Amino acid sequence: QVQLVESGGGLVQAGGSLRLSCKDSGRTFGNYAVGWFRQAPGKEREFVAAISRSGGRTTYADSATGRFTISRDNAENTAYLQMNILKPEDTAVYYCAAKTLFLEVRSGRIDYWGQGTQVTVSS
Repeated sequence: QVQLVESGGGLVQAGGSLRLSCKDSGRTFGNYAVGWFRQAPGKEREFVAAISRSGGRTTYADSATGRFTISRDNAENTAYLQMNILKPEDTAVYYCAAKTLFLEVRSGRIDYWGQGTQVTVSS
């Protein structure tokens, strides 16, 4: 069983940085690829980034490329999303997600979701 808990959200000024964490309290974290999604008010949930089970492969949405970095530490059952040069349009609830198949994470066909953490970027 995978149970994902996000943390690290908050209020930051444009141009600033935040690092989100996603910790799994279960024992099978290393068996899943991990993705980050976000949902802004009035908009659909969208893909942000994903990382394979070993951490050897990553993929990003165009909006995240060059500014965000996804990583994971399987020994700590934790994944991270480092977000730099934040913009007001990055304001959203950010969700961590787990999926057995890395190539399916971007599609949103997710096995497990976290509860989300709010990120607010002020201009």
